[in-house]
Amino acid sequence: MTAPQLSIMLRTYSPEDPGTWQPLFDLARAADEAGVDRVLISDHVVFGENLEAYARPETGGVVGGRQPTGPDGHWLEPMTTLSVIAGMTSQVRLGTNILIAALRRPVVLAKTVATLDVLSGGRLDLGVGIGWQREEYEAAGLDWRTRGRQLDLTLEVCRTLWREQRAAVDLDGLAFDGIHMMPKPSQPGGVPIWVSGRLNEKVARRLARFGTGWIPWGEDAEDLGASIPRMREAVTAAGGDGDAMQVAGTLPVVVRDDRSVDLDATWAGVGPVVEAGVTDFRGRFPVPKEYAAAVDALGGVVDGFRRVTR
Repeated sequence: MTAPQLSIMLRTYSPEDPGTWQPLFDLARAADEAGVDRVLISDHVVFGENLEAYARPETGGVVGGRQPTGPDGHWLEPMTTLSVIAGMTSQVRLGTNILIAALRRPVVLAKTVATLDVLSGGRLDLGVGIGWQREEYEAAGLDWRTRGRQLDLTLEVCRTLWREQRAAVDLDGLAFDGIHMMPKPSQPGGVPIWVSGRLNEKVARRLARFGTGWIPWGEDAEDLGASIPRMREAVTAAGGDGDAMQVAGTLPVVVRDDRSVDLDATWAGVGPVVEAGVTDFRGRFPVPKEYAAAVDALGGVVDGFRRVTR
């Protein structure tokens, strides 16, 4: 098992037009220079007006969930945004948390992801999930009720095109033969796929077939000590290698009343999460707006994280 990694979430959305997205790019560059392992961005393509659905677990949401913008919030498209970030960074890994992959045509997504992996020097991680919003699927002309099956089809096409010189698939609703796609991703075997979802048989099968890592969701993200070993068992039972599965978890950032981060208290909470089996810690840190100060602040975070995890 690799040493735990530190990822930070980049805010690629805004309730209103921010006027400029430069702070996003400055933070990505500072993370790169400071030695952060990975930067992550989220995804929405369009919005309906039933945003309360985010709080409904039965449709993919989470209890107490609250969408951070209204339907007219500004959301940057993840792959496009990561391509810009790739061009201004050199070592930090780039990831989605998560991409609603089935909203994209599978063959086009396979090409887009492979291209970005090549141009970034093999730094891409693809975090995927089914999402929670029916209206996004309807706007894309897709059946919300089959979203899990559509995600599996998308991942099967991507993996096949990434690995096979002369590709063929024969799936329910999509078949082709003698198809060539170049370039292949820089990373051997294709871009690592992180699967988001609750602990259930369908997600375990998806992880066994396609997944490098699991992004726990909902109540399973709240009790990692119980959910991680159970998911490892389920992935193994589905034919995968549960012991090798990486796991994402939230970094327990402790914020003082003045909104500054209490790093000592934060690091004190990391050990139990490592023991639970988390390999990738994901969090947000308030950093100074000035670039050099942001690099220094994030450098201190990285140094502290390394001390308590290695």
